[in-house]
Amino acid sequence: MHGCAPFGSGQGVVGVGRLMATAPCTAFGGVVEGSGERVGQALLHERVGFLAQLSHELTRSLVASRWDEASLDVLAAGVDGRGEPLPSKGWMAVRRLNWARNAVPAAGVYVSDRVRRAAEEYAARTLRLALHRRALLAAVLATWPVDPFRRTGAEWTALRTLLPTDASNAEIRNRTRQICAHLAERGKLPAGLCELEEPPEIAAQVLLAAMDRQQVTLERMDAGLARLRVRLPPCTYGCRITCRPVPVSRARSGCWPRPSPGTRRSIPMSRSGARWRVAKPGRC
Repeated sequence: MHGCAPFGSGQGVVGVGRLMATAPCTAFGGVVEGSGERVGQALLHERVGFLAQLSHELTRSLVASRWDEASLDVLAAGVDGRGEPLPSKGWMAVRRLNWARNAVPAAGVYVSDRVRRAAEEYAARTLRLALHRRALLAAVLATWPVDPFRRTGAEWTALRTLLPTDASNAEIRNRTRQICAHLAERGKLPAGLCELEEPPEIAAQVLLAAMDRQQVTLERMDAGLARLRVRLPPCTYGCRITCRPVPVSRARSGCWPRPSPGTRRSIPMSRSGARWRVAKPGRC
């Protein structure tokens, strides 16, 4: 359920919202709309893979640069340096905090603003997800029992007073075991999440939600057919990137290698259109 808004009067409260569903899609080819040229699966995988790998590297460097307790404190506070609330959109929050400069591409690679947005959004979501684990860990550490696998009633009461409201017993058990392993290895309790864990693993994917309609559009053609248009990198100027193919449903672009000296600097973008069958409405 998304976007719930209670309304009504008296003792009854009615919730109104809209349901959202997702469906996996696979693209086997595309069409360059400007020329009508058909793009096969191999070239499509190359372009999508290059973009996904680039997003992975940018996101990983940004998350690693902010994997410390001070940065997580700033994010948990939810306000910027001027005391204003951070935007709900992750990429906007990253830029408000001036963290975006930590995402540096490889030498010789130009990255458009739309692709940077996707990487910054992914990094912000990853760091915000870590805040829940951090709050749970802080509660367990603050009430560390004499016997971590046999808490007393008073110890359970103290722990649940500090835990996030949606914390489960499985999460408590897993965090307790994680802390015990750290204690056995280093002889002391961890100071926080960033000491207990390495930066989170980042998948080779690109978040379409952070991009505008110039980069990606999704159009329903009929009850069972939808068309996704994405701008993919042409990988010209001898660009050969070796990477694992990823589903095209994660693809978008706006980045390509910088031209070598003496080549033309205006690089045309290709808008690729791909079609595939999706589930009918109500069956997702």
